[in-house]
Amino acid sequence: MSEQVFLLPDLGEGLTEAEIVEWRVAVGDTVTVDQSVVEVETAKAVVDVPCPYAGRVVALHGAAGEVRPVGQPLITIAPAGTGGAEPAGHATYREEERAGSGNVLIGYGTGHGGVGRRRRRARLAVAPEASAPTVPAAPLSAAPAAPVPVPAAAARPAAVTAPAAGAATAPASGALRVISPIVRRLARDRGVDLAGLTGTGPGGVIRRADVEAALAALAAGPAPATTGGPAARLAAVPALPDPAEPGDDLVIPLTGIRRAIADKLSRSRREIPEVTIWVDVDATGLLATRAAINAARPEQPVSILALLARVCLSGLRRFPQLNAHVDTAGQRIVQSRGVHLGIATQTDRGLVVPVLRDAQRLTTADLAAELAATTAAARAGTLPPARLTGGTFTLNNYGVFGVDGSTPIINHPEAALLGIGRIVDKPWVVDGSLAVRKVTQLSLTFDHRVCDGGVAGGFLRHVADCVEQPALLIAHT
Repeated sequence: MSEQVFLLPDLGEGLTEAEIVEWRVAVGDTVTVDQSVVEVETAKAVVDVPCPYAGRVVALHGAAGEVRPVGQPLITIAPAGTGGAEPAGHATYREEERAGSGNVLIGYGTGHGGVGRRRRRARLAVAPEASAPTVPAAPLSAAPAAPVPVPAAAARPAAVTAPAAGAATAPASGALRVISPIVRRLARDRGVDLAGLTGTGPGGVIRRADVEAALAALAAGPAPATTGGPAARLAAVPALPDPAEPGDDLVIPLTGIRRAIADKLSRSRREIPEVTIWVDVDATGLLATRAAINAARPEQPVSILALLARVCLSGLRRFPQLNAHVDTAGQRIVQSRGVHLGIATQTDRGLVVPVLRDAQRLTTADLAAELAATTAAARAGTLPPARLTGGTFTLNNYGVFGVDGSTPIINHPEAALLGIGRIVDKPWVVDGSLAVRKVTQLSLTFDHRVCDGGVAGGFLRHVADCVEQPALLIAHT
């Protein structure tokens, strides 16, 4: 047999290129059919690409960080020689895969196997870097947890190699266990010292569950007196480098999802004449309704976001003009028959908007379940590209970041976006008397080409009325 050249496959959803993140194999390695050979990043997700050929790797086309167009050579495979020994480290890969670390990403099939999803496998080595230790970023949340101190020596772990076949499963003393890229990123972003963790995976591999358990233990520990206040939020923000110290500027390439976000938001600003209107609402009744639902059906809890999604669906039923997009090429406005509800979700890799298709067909309990599953999958990176496109209306809960209001950018090509601020105690006039109520701010950003202020104002007022008097939902659905 002659050498076979595997071309970068069509990754779907109109994607024309992908950036090489990491090669899973090296020249000289032996690969099997459908073995993942490279991790690439597209504008939608990070994916493992399986190779449809078996044999020996004779050439890798492209280095880490290089962008390859679809249809161009990716890897060259020659017929396997004698011996057929499994390359070192592949058993460790499979152990991490079976361990269920939670680092599941999409793998595109090659036609030889029916597996549509593959677990992201751990890198075998972490090369030391000469640069200064990275300061861990604090997560954006309404009540951020204090980071675990990271010693300078642990900020850049030394190189770690996979254990040889037949070697003891326990790692050498002082050596950092092999972990996946997502686990390392999660630990870095949350300020967790990996050197202080005990891995529960095969051979002592540190899994995502181990990092999350450390974070949960930290959150459950004694809290400082300022927890939740401005002082706590300031303390959780890492100190920036001293500008007086010499050093180069930090250069971050605009690639993958980050570039896709930049392109979409820039296009939205260029093409859509957007307007934002807002209103403060008393959400006390909505919170009471949620408490009553969850007390009656604790096995199917309903979130505030699910109730707000239900309110939006009611509003879009009365004002379908906002469930639309402008077809600039055809000079027309297209109103969608179904509501494909987008949920703005912050992930480690940037802001994504997973879509719940035909959300108008779901019950409130179904909405709650779908929202929880979809946002969790988006943060884990397991959603296929098709689930991140095709929305017709977006719901953005920026209140989780501890802010009251925002003027968000519309998710192109949609026509509107509803934003929800944090719910806080505020003085409120009820029946002529001053009372303390649970108040939030709702904002509606809309495309002025699809409707005028009357429609937009009517939609936002309907949403606000349903939040203040949830019984109105029954009357309008």
